[in-house]
Amino acid sequence: MSISHAPPGSSESDISSLSASSSAVESSEAPSGREDSPELEPLLPRSARRTRVPRWLRRTTGPLALLALWQLLSSTGALTPDVLASPGRIAQVAGELVSDGSLPSAIGTSLQRVAAGLALGIVVGTGLALLSGLFRIGEDLVDAPVQMLRTVPFVGLIPLFIIWFGIGEAPKVAIITLGVTFPLYLNVYAGIRGVDAQLIEAGESLGLSRWGLVRHVVLPGALPGAMTGLRYSLGIAWLALVFAEQVNADSGIGFLIGQARDFLQTDVIVVCLIVYAFLGLLADFVVRSLERLLLQWRPTFTGR
Repeated sequence: MSISHAPPGSSESDISSLSASSSAVESSEAPSGREDSPELEPLLPRSARRTRVPRWLRRTTGPLALLALWQLLSSTGALTPDVLASPGRIAQVAGELVSDGSLPSAIGTSLQRVAAGLALGIVVGTGLALLSGLFRIGEDLVDAPVQMLRTVPFVGLIPLFIIWFGIGEAPKVAIITLGVTFPLYLNVYAGIRGVDAQLIEAGESLGLSRWGLVRHVVLPGALPGAMTGLRYSLGIAWLALVFAEQVNADSGIGFLIGQARDFLQTDVIVVCLIVYAFLGLLADFVVRSLERLLLQWRPTFTGR
C-alpha cells in the first residue's frame, strides 16, 4: 500500500488519477510469483553430496591395513616365523586345527566355562548391587567388603581356589565369576544411585509405591549403567578364562595355548589369540544389540 503526496492546489480528481497510476506501476513491477520467479535449487553441503562409504567398510579398513602390513613384514623377512608366523601360515594352521576337530572342541569347552562363570557373576554382582543401591542398610553391610575384595587381583586367588575347589572345573568357573562380579556391581550400583532424585519425587507425587518406584523409575534409570557393566564384564570374563585354563586344564583354548608354548608353536598361539579376539568381539556385538533394543527410549548422541 503506497501513500501519494499531492502537491498543493491539486484537485480531488487529480489525486485519484495519480493514485491509480502509481498502483498500476507497482502492480506492473511486482513479480507474478508463479511465472517469473526462478526455481531455487536446494543448497546442500559438499559433504552431503559425496558418495557415502558404507560404515562396515570403514570399520574393516583398519584391520585389513594391519593384516596387509603384517603380510608385508613377513614377506620381506622383517618378521621371521619363529617370532611371528605369516598370515598365510596362520590360516593354514587354523584350517588344520579345524579339520582335526581340536579347535572346535576347545572353543566349545571354553564357551561353557565362560557362560557358567558369566551367569553366576551376573547373579551375584547384580544382586549385591541391588541390595547395596536400594537400601542404606544394604550399603552399610555390603559396599565396604566388596570394595575391599575388588582391589585384590583375582589371579592371586587362584591358589586358594585350587585348595578350596580342587583342580576340576570349579576353580576355573570361580575365577571367571569373580572377574565378572565386581565390574557389574560397580556399574549397576552407580546406575541406581545416579537416578535423578526429582524423578523419584515425581513418582511419589503420582502415587507410586516403593516397588512401583523401583520398577518404573530406578531400574530403567540404572539400565544404561548395567549394560555398560555387562560389556566390561564380558571383556574381563575372557581375560579370566585365559588364567583359569592354565589351572591343570586338559581342554579348552587355554590348553591349546599351553601346549603350543611348550613346543614353541607361535602359529598355534596366534590362532588361539585370534579366536579369543573374535569371540570377545561377537559377545560385545550381542550386548550392543541388546543395548539398542532395551534402550530405545533413551536417545543418545551417536557421533557426526
